[in-house]
Amino acid sequence: MSPQSPETPEPVRTRRKTEIGIVTSDKMDKTRRVELERLVPHPKYGKFQKRRTVCHAHDETNQTHVGDIVEIMETRPLSKLKRWRVVRIVRVGAQQALAGEGEAATTAKA
Repeated sequence: MSPQSPETPEPVRTRRKTEIGIVTSDKMDKTRRVELERLVPHPKYGKFQKRRTVCHAHDETNQTHVGDIVEIMETRPLSKLKRWRVVRIVRVGAQQALAGEGEAATTAKA
């Protein structure tokens, strides 16, 4: 009988946080500024107020643009501000739709 090596258990990885937000800036290369909005009740009066959190997310292919609704996932620190990465585009924003309308309007005039 040969001695068997004890199997090392794989480390259990916790679920990473995912959030859905709106891209508010795409001026940086491979980085997007995503705003997450939430409603918080006022401590005294109870009326709900809008609060927002700004996250900088990594977008490797630069495929998101201003106005897109995206899903972002928590990740290891990638730079001074980036702690999130873009997982998928939930809905394309209005910027692309308006760009398409402008082209159609100029060709109709010609």
